[in-house]
Amino acid sequence: MKYEIKGTPLPVVICTLDRDESMKTEKGAMSWMSPNMEMTTNAGGSVGKAFSRMFSGESMFQNIYTARGGPGMIAYASSFPGEIKAFQIDGAHEIVAQKSAFLASDSGVEMSIFFQKKFGAGLFGGEGFIMQKFSGNGMVFLELDGSIMEYELSAGQSLLIDTGYLAAMDATVSIDIESVKGIGNKLFGGEGFFNTRVTGPGKVWLQTMPASSVAGAIAPFISTGN
Repeated sequence: MKYEIKGTPLPVVICTLDRDESMKTEKGAMSWMSPNMEMTTNAGGSVGKAFSRMFSGESMFQNIYTARGGPGMIAYASSFPGEIKAFQIDGAHEIVAQKSAFLASDSGVEMSIFFQKKFGAGLFGGEGFIMQKFSGNGMVFLELDGSIMEYELSAGQSLLIDTGYLAAMDATVSIDIESVKGIGNKLFGGEGFFNTRVTGPGKVWLQTMPASSVAGAIAPFISTGN
């Protein structure tokens, strides 16, 4: 499979598949394709896997697109201003990402639930108690919000992140929460009560415009009709 990511601020990834090569996608992710791309819809394996996808922010069902009779082309466009990032997954490299990040992948990539090891990190850290984990072999395309900044953390090196800005990380990176120091800072600082702490080794990808922050910024300007 060959691919090209084009466009900004609403990018699209255009994939060229060999004959009989397949891709898995989230429901409704396809934007355009060549006529020889055949679609099938299934639960992607067991009922447990279907519920796993649902709890990680995706649909219970997956669409499988296969090139029939020759090479095929299929495109997946972003649904929110940001970036589409491609990650190569293999036995030594797995990725954990925010809920609803999944856009499409090679057929050899598996998505599962990633539970925060410490309940507080999920409850207060802003990334959610459940995230998405990608393993197996192949390429996965993730839809992330705003511009993406990449940091590589050495073993034991940490970074503090405000709520919602953690987009993805290597599975080797650990995540926890840290309380903002000082009651005055908590109440009047405008940064909330907690920050997310990520600790290496591994890479982290931070997003500059979380969808939740955008929603909060525009909410006062939207009439409720009252």
